[in-house]
Formats: sequence, C-alpha cells, structure tokens
Amino acid sequence: MNAITDDLASMNRRGVLKGAAWTGLIIAFNVALPQRRAFAAAGSAAEFAPNAFLRIAPDNSVTVISKHVELGQGVYTGLATILAEELGADWSQIKVESAPADTKLYANLAFKMQGTGGSTAIANSWMQLREAGATARAMLIAAAAAEWGVPAGQISVERGVVRHGPSKREASFGALAAHAANVPAPEKVALKNPKDFTLIGTRLARVDVPPKTNGTAQFTIDVAMPGMLVALIKRPPLFGARVASFDAASAKAIPGVVEVLEVPAGVAVVGKSFWAAKQGRDALKIAWDDAKAEKRGSAEILAEYRALAERPGKPARAEGDAGGALKHAAKTVAATFEFPYLAHAPMETLDAVVQLGANGCEIWAGDQFQTIDQMNAAGVAGLKPEDVKINTLFAGGSFGRRANAASDYIVEAVSVAKALGANGVPVKLQWTREDDIQGGRYRPAYVHKLEAALDKSGELVGWRHRIVGQSIMAGTPFEAFMVKDGVDGTSVEGAANLPYAIPNLSVELTTTKTGVPVLWWRVVGSSHTAYAVEAFIDEVAAAAGKDPFAFRQALLSHSPRHKAVLELAAKAAGWGDPLPKGRGRGIAVAVAFGTYVAQVAEVTVADGKVKVDRVVCAVDCGVPVNPDIIAAQMEGGIGFGLGAALYGAITLKDGAVEQSNFDGYQVLRIDAMPKVEVHIVPSAEAPTGVGEPGVAPIGPAVANAVFAATGKRIRVLPFGDLGSA
Repeated sequence: MNAITDDLASMNRRGVLKGAAWTGLIIAFNVALPQRRAFAAAGSAAEFAPNAFLRIAPDNSVTVISKHVELGQGVYTGLATILAEELGADWSQIKVESAPADTKLYANLAFKMQGTGGSTAIANSWMQLREAGATARAMLIAAAAAEWGVPAGQISVERGVVRHGPSKREASFGALAAHAANVPAPEKVALKNPKDFTLIGTRLARVDVPPKTNGTAQFTIDVAMPGMLVALIKRPPLFGARVASFDAASAKAIPGVVEVLEVPAGVAVVGKSFWAAKQGRDALKIAWDDAKAEKRGSAEILAEYRALAERPGKPARAEGDAGGALKHAAKTVAATFEFPYLAHAPMETLDAVVQLGANGCEIWAGDQFQTIDQMNAAGVAGLKPEDVKINTLFAGGSFGRRANAASDYIVEAVSVAKALGANGVPVKLQWTREDDIQGGRYRPAYVHKLEAALDKSGELVGWRHRIVGQSIMAGTPFEAFMVKDGVDGTSVEGAANLPYAIPNLSVELTTTKTGVPVLWWRVVGSSHTAYAVEAFIDEVAAAAGKDPFAFRQALLSHSPRHKAVLELAAKAAGWGDPLPKGRGRGIAVAVAFGTYVAQVAEVTVADGKVKVDRVVCAVDCGVPVNPDIIAAQMEGGIGFGLGAALYGAITLKDGAVEQSNFDGYQVLRIDAMPKVEVHIVPSAEAPTGVGEPGVAPIGPAVANAVFAATGKRIRVLPFGDLGSA
C-alpha cells in the first residue's frame, strides 16, 4: 500500500472513515492503454474508446474524459487541448465529460488519488494525455492502412481527417471508429515534435463557455429531481460546540418543512424547498454545549502568536549561521507581519445532492476530491466505496474549499439522507452564504517575524524567518508525508524555498493549535509567506540604499527563471519611470507549484484609501497550453489576492465569527479591479499550473507600491484603508 493508503487506513482504524474498503485504493500510473478493450465495449459498437480518456463516435465527435473538476479554471479546455493535439482532432469536434469516481483509472498522479488541487491538473496530465491521444491516432492510422492496403507511414492525420497523400484517399475519425476499435493498441507511440503543435500554444475557445452562457451548464445548485428535498443544517455558533438539546416544534410548524433531525454536524431541517428549509432553520430553538469550544478572539490568538514569534521554532531550512550574521552585522532590519484568517467564499456555496438506498449511494456535486469523498460517503452510509457513485458537475468556484479530508459537505448530505431512512429520496444539502462565511475551514492566521543582516557594503548576508500558525495537514491523511520533523511543508512553502542567494539563512516554524478549522486556500502557504518575504526584501533593499528591483535581480543570478520573470515584469511596467505625486510602483516575485510569477503594481493613495491602478504580470509556466486561459488565471488570481490583501479578514470575538456575508467579508468588486497586463515567458519546459500562482505576488507588490507612494510600510493585513496615518 502506498503512503496515502496507509494514512487513510489509519484514519479508518481511528473510526474517522468507518466502512471504507481500503483495497480499492490502487494506483495505476499508466492507466490508459491496458484497458482499451474494456472501454470499447462500454460504448456503442461503433464507438472507438481506446483508453480511459477518449471516445470517438460515428458522428465524428471526440469526447475527452476529464479526471479533473472544472471549477472555472479552464481545465476542461486545457486537458482537451493536450489530447486533441496528439490525436490530430479538429477543435470543433471536441466535447468534454467529467470522469466517474474511479481511482484506478483517474488518479491525479501528483496525489496518488483522484482529485483536483495544487495547480496540478495540467502538469500531472501532460504526458498521460499526450500518450492517450497519440495512441488513438496510431490506431486510426492502422485502421486506415488496413482498409486501404497502404503503408501506415504514408498516412497523416490533420483536423479530424485521416489522409493517404499518394492515393488522395481520406476518411473521417467517425468513419474509421468501428474498425479502429478492433486494432491492437501499440505499446509505444511517437509524440509530436512541439514545433508541429497546431493547438497547444493557441488561444482556443473554452469548451465550457457555451453551456455557461446558454444556461445548459449543470452546477449542483441547478440539480432538480422529482420528489427532491432540500436540507439546511444549523451548525454550532462556536467551533467545537455540540448540540445539547433542541425544540423542533416551531420549525415543523413552517409549511413545507418535512423533518427536523440531529446529525453529526448539528440539526438539519429538511423541507420541500430551500425557502421552507431556511424558514424552518430560522425558527429552530437549540441549546448548545460549548464546554469544549474555542472561545478566544482574534486579538488573543494573535497576541499568543506574536509572543511565540520571539522564540526559536523547528528548523525548516538552515544554511550557514544566521544568528551569527545578525549578531555581527553592520546593519540589521526586522519586521513582524500579521495575517488574519481568510474564507474561500466561492460564488457557489457548498452543496451536494445525494440519493441513498439500502445498496448504493449516488452523489451529484462539484466534487474536488473524488477518492476521499467516495470513501467518506461510504463510511457514513455503511457501504463499500465502489457502491458510491459520484457525478462530478461544474463547480462555481472553490479555491480549495471543496477539497478537504473530512469531506464535510458530502458527509453532511449523506448523513441527512441516512437519517431520513436511506429511502432513495434525493436530498440536496445547501449551504447559505452565512454558512460559508461562518462555517470554518479558513486559511490559517499567521504571524511572521523576519530579521536581515547587511554587511558594510550593503550586501545581504543573513536572514532569519520565524513563522507561527496552524498546520493545515495535522490530523489529515496527508500528515505523514507533508509534516516532517514537526514542520508542515504547506506552512513554510514560499519561505523555506527562498530563491535569494543569502549565505546565512534560517527559516523556523512554530505550529499552534486552536479550535478554528483550517484548510488550504488558493496558493496555500505562499498566500502569506510570499507577502512576508517580498515586503521584507523591499525593506532590506531600502536599508541597503538600493533599488528594490536591482536588489532582487542581483540576488537571483543563480535562479534564471525567477530572474527572467522579474526582468520581464519590470521592463513591461516601465520600472524607474517617474509617477505623479501620490502614486507609487512596487514589485514582487514568487514561485508556487513550479510556476514563476513577477508582478509590478501601480497604486494611488488618497485620503488613506488604496486604489490599485495597474498590474503588470510576467509568468513562466512552462509550455503555454492556452495563452488566453493563462492570462485569465493570472487576472483572476490578481483580483482574488488583491481582495484579500485590501479587505479580507475573518475575525473572532469570544470564539464567534464576526462576519456573516459579503457586507462584512468584502471581496474585490469590479470598480476596484485594476488594469492587468499579462506577459508569458516562452518555454519548452513541461507545463505547470496557473490556477493559483498569480495570487502570491500581488499583495506584496501593492504593499511595496504603497510604500513608494507614502513611505508607509504595511505589516498587518488587510490594508485597504490606511486611515489618516
């Protein structure tokens, strides 16, 4: 068994995932080709289904099976582009369907299970889908060669047509599908030379745009079935509290309320409609047991973190003698940064539809962690994982929220269906925006303390970085291989892999425990580490009397990809050009999930308010599969990260979340979105992800621009309103 299987089995032994069948979690890295005949048999007799990722029908349609959920990040289009390129398909023929939950066939090769996240979708599928497409192309050529009695080497494939030049014969994919289905799959295939790419690297139209604009796209919130019930859950007002007792009479008096049930998450009100369930939940009377609840406020938690930041933590990286360098420095610089809890706040709140019977469970959801969700659902339902079918629909955003080891919203939906009697009646569990904002699983709060040592010539010779905050991985199946020697890799990423050439370097982590549930959030650790690093390196440059861009440039001579995006962003932004009074320009660079991003922000500060006017972004993500999607994801990441930096904060008072909707938890609004220019570095490296890395540099780039405009350093987030200072 692999590492994650062992960890999940451990969870099962502890009662976390009762009833799961662990032998089902088997990973096959080359899953596509050996299963060819099974897939051909699964479709119609005339269809050609050479592997788990592709079907070709007699009508010439090419259906690509996506093992990754479409969350708005463009993954359906990116994956289809890779396969269609090697297949030689015409883009107009392409359709995309979501894969069923099946780890053996559709594992994320980065996770060793089926799931989407960590900006891995394109990176882990790159060679897999190229080989899948090339294999199908070879089989179509073999079928044509046999039919025409010509050498396969004389046959070409272009835009969905198979041609034999000498005889001028040609056939469509659909015409060859039935014959190709009986051709043995080759063990090895030749992949295209990148110079011959016709789809990869072009701005192909997204395949999910038509259904999302004509109303046919199916999100979970759209699902409607005969007899379907809707459930809302009243959850505790404090994290860690439990139901002591409840009075359902007032709720049951609401027309349309069907049942009121206690479930592990709280008390569920089930109605014939959302509104009935919502009114019923509002009328509920519940007494809570908060004996084990988190009752501290944000001020108390952060005060503890600040004190811990003054002490050594567990080493995440140690080179040279950082302490000695600081002690003997000609000049030292120090700063402490504070980061609040952050909500994910996707537009489509958490939801799932469950139909549970005695012998099986079917789920409809924008599912991000199919393997874990399938096992957790099975554990609650008392079924085997293979008896749980998951239909993965479009998801209206996630930013990591739909992927968690507890499968919270999936488990809630199954628990309600089970409490209703597992009678086959479909149940839609729906979270409201208030549930979303107050429901936990936030980006953790952090405090960072940084110190730097400069020698007499202004060279950076020492760096000590202490990080204090909660572990995302502790208590999850990922802890065994993501937490090493007490260091959660997600807490220190973006800091422990600091790219700057500094001879004496120390990065330390102190992991805290609170009752606040936490989770990865878009760009994970780099959502706070990149800010601390890049805002502080600006302070160090100023102390050394050097230009922030030139200071970074000199420290990155050994890291050409960092240096290239830094230089491209600076050049495109006109770094060094004068700006009017009250405006400033700032720069930052970061790497996340193998993608290098530099950004230059231009801001205006007036009456203490920060307005971001322009952002110039340079990105190196390897081979640019679709430049339009890359640009869109950089723009989206900039907007997402900018909203968090300027406004985002979940705060607690006596343990209770103070925000409840977008009036209190503000996200970036359209009038605050800056002009964004995206420049993509040409590359022959394997592609990496773009869904998250654009978030990392925007906060520090803007903060550094604020300093350039006002002389004020920003060390506590959010900072949209600087006040009168």
